[in-house]
Amino acid sequence: MVGGGGVGGGGGLLENANPLIYQRSGERPVTAGEEDEQVPDSIDAREIFDLIRSINDPEHPLTLEELNVVEQVRVQVSDPESTVAVAFTPTIPHCSMATLIGLSIKVKLLRSLPQRFKMDVHITPGTHASEHAVNKQLADKERVAAALENTHLLEVVNQCLSARP
Repeated sequence: MVGGGGVGGGGGLLENANPLIYQRSGERPVTAGEEDEQVPDSIDAREIFDLIRSINDPEHPLTLEELNVVEQVRVQVSDPESTVAVAFTPTIPHCSMATLIGLSIKVKLLRSLPQRFKMDVHITPGTHASEHAVNKQLADKERVAAALENTHLLEVVNQCLSARP
């Protein structure tokens, strides 16, 4: 979403200078069953959403939830099948940061979930001009691994994943 600026760049024009800002959903109350260590706790869509909602947008000082890039309704989880699918919606159809946003979501899930989970992070169909190319990059394990070996790119991803003061 940046034309060379934002978290990872050194200035430039914003592609979406005035994005719509959405209300954050409330925190999920913890139930007694979830606190009981004797009861197996399956991973559900809300838990995945809670992991990714606070990821920082690379262009704006806002979270992906506040920009409506991620929504709980676009998260599918099957704990028994160990699958997680997250569709994200860039704020504009030509967002140049779509791959970085998808990579940040994927890295957050890789760092947070048990290794048994297979993750599918993709652009919500019909919401981005380069949807197919971005989805292909995000689905390619070798490309993702190579991207994370790039020190600068990893630093930008880590900034997206870090808590803002």
